[in-house]
Amino acid sequence: MTNIRKLTFGGLLVTMAILLPQGLHLIGGSAAGKLFLPMHLPVLLGGFLLGPIFGLAIGVLSPLLSFITTGMPDAARLPFMVFELAAYGFFSGFIHEKIKSEFGVKKRGVFISLISAMIFGRGVYAASLVIAAALFKVAGAGVIAMVNATITGIYGIILQIAVIPPIIYILERGGIVDKAFRKS
Repeated sequence: MTNIRKLTFGGLLVTMAILLPQGLHLIGGSAAGKLFLPMHLPVLLGGFLLGPIFGLAIGVLSPLLSFITTGMPDAARLPFMVFELAAYGFFSGFIHEKIKSEFGVKKRGVFISLISAMIFGRGVYAASLVIAAALFKVAGAGVIAMVNATITGIYGIILQIAVIPPIIYILERGGIVDKAFRKS
């Protein structure tokens, strides 16, 4: 039964990762996605709530399915977003499980896990840009592109820090998501 719950929850998060950017683009135009990073929220939640493997899958599937169904992100950004979001999903689940099992830290553990996953994901994004620039001579890719993306996405980063920990706390505290749900 738990696997069906996890698949359902994972499907809901992928759907949210596709629809949130669409809603923001309707309200704030195409720049809203780069500012608020709406696809990152469900992916990070997927790692926290469902564990690293489901988080990774949500991180890979979300931008791919969004590109297929909506044309966003654009083809030039798609590979970089797949790597970044896969890293976010995997690492948020991995580090959250580690911190909870090793230290039993609850509230602070979510913040530590989230910040760690955000740094790791941005590191993977930066590495993918640098590799693309060096190996494939991709114009506009490189460290400067990563710095610009981070500066532009500062509102999204703040939103993630403000929204994700309370959601995790509420879902865990309410018994909707527990350790058995995450691991099975």
